[in-house]
Amino acid sequence: MTAEQDPIKVMKQEVGKAAAARVQSGAIVGLGTGSTTAYAIEYLGQRIKSGELKDILGIPTSFQASVLAKQYGIPLTTLDEVDHIDIAIDGADEVDPQKNLIKGGGAAHTREKVVDALADLFIVVVDSSKLVDKLGSTFLLPVEVIPMAMTPVMRAIEKLGGKPELRMGVKKAGPVITDQGNMVIDVKFDSIDHPAELEKTLNNIPGVLENGLFVGVTDIVLVGEVKDGQPSVREF
Repeated sequence: MTAEQDPIKVMKQEVGKAAAARVQSGAIVGLGTGSTTAYAIEYLGQRIKSGELKDILGIPTSFQASVLAKQYGIPLTTLDEVDHIDIAIDGADEVDPQKNLIKGGGAAHTREKVVDALADLFIVVVDSSKLVDKLGSTFLLPVEVIPMAMTPVMRAIEKLGGKPELRMGVKKAGPVITDQGNMVIDVKFDSIDHPAELEKTLNNIPGVLENGLFVGVTDIVLVGEVKDGQPSVREF
């Protein structure tokens, strides 16, 4: 099946393109992680190559984003070198009606939160399956933990009413290791009624680096949909 025939792939490309189209020359851009954001990075590269965009600097949120940026010719910088980020583009695993997110399916949520929270404009790119009435309804909440604290953190999460599980590698024996060298606990909460409070409570557990709740950070959500086989993008 080619991209032309696969409406979901075309839709992800269109959402990525719509986000990349909002970047202006001279911008410092936060480059997110994941399949839809990968298309945004690709289209940014195309706009640079064609001369339409000039003087762009990218700040990657993961090893994946860094590799893609190099592949598509986007010059990279670091947070030590710049004093602001104009725009960040990133995906999400869940988006609620208040534009709060759960992220971390790719285990990159710690660096993503640093970059996305610094950006003047944070654009989230998703397909409509990621829209939920309440966070935690379809996706487990990722929590990045330093390895020595794994067991006490899991106990503390259980006391909060969560069911924690260490994320294991696929095609790799043992746990998933993040770009920071830590582990990820995926937590099932029956209901996340107060995301802002839970975000702070989890981050206050000693040994927790960061969790995947992004509250009050998102400015714009671009949603890709496939209707009657036709991909479309709407702003949420």
